[in-house]
Amino acid sequence: MTTVYFVRHAEPNYDNHDDRSRELSNKGLKDRKLVTKFLLDKHIDIIISSPYKRAVDTVADFAETSNLKIEIIEDFRERRVDSEWIADFQAFCKKQWEDFNYKLSDGETLNEVQSRNINALNNVLEHYKGKTIVIGSHGTALSTIINYYDKTFDYTYFEKIRNVMPWVVKFTFEDKDCIGIQKYNLFEI
Repeated sequence: MTTVYFVRHAEPNYDNHDDRSRELSNKGLKDRKLVTKFLLDKHIDIIISSPYKRAVDTVADFAETSNLKIEIIEDFRERRVDSEWIADFQAFCKKQWEDFNYKLSDGETLNEVQSRNINALNNVLEHYKGKTIVIGSHGTALSTIINYYDKTFDYTYFEKIRNVMPWVVKFTFEDKDCIGIQKYNLFEI
């Protein structure tokens, strides 16, 4: 059995519009301690992250505390929305969840994001079979992974977690078959 804890990043600094370098806000830096506290007794073997700074920084405190290195996997990055900042992000999200093939001219569809993230996850499951793994992730990327295994996870559920940061989802696998999903709001534990 392989266990994967996906950790959606803590609150970012929305004043930084560059997706790759967007750092955590002061609140996010404080809230990442909730991730460390949650993971401390989970016997984690491996830490992986999206290359985006906010995802890496969210799991960095736990990595440092546990004396583990963070492996960066590019394909766990968040979806590319467009080359421009989107003012009405909620309307854009809703449209994408209604049509997994919808994208802006310079962006990705949710199908593309899901496929990229599932392929990366399958590689991790092959390489680290039987391990307990943490993966630093993002709201939409993680939501498309949940949706892949549980089609009832749709836009309505996405809206409920849209502002929950950090957020942890535990997946349990037998080989590459998902046999369980548990969601944790760290503010309620």
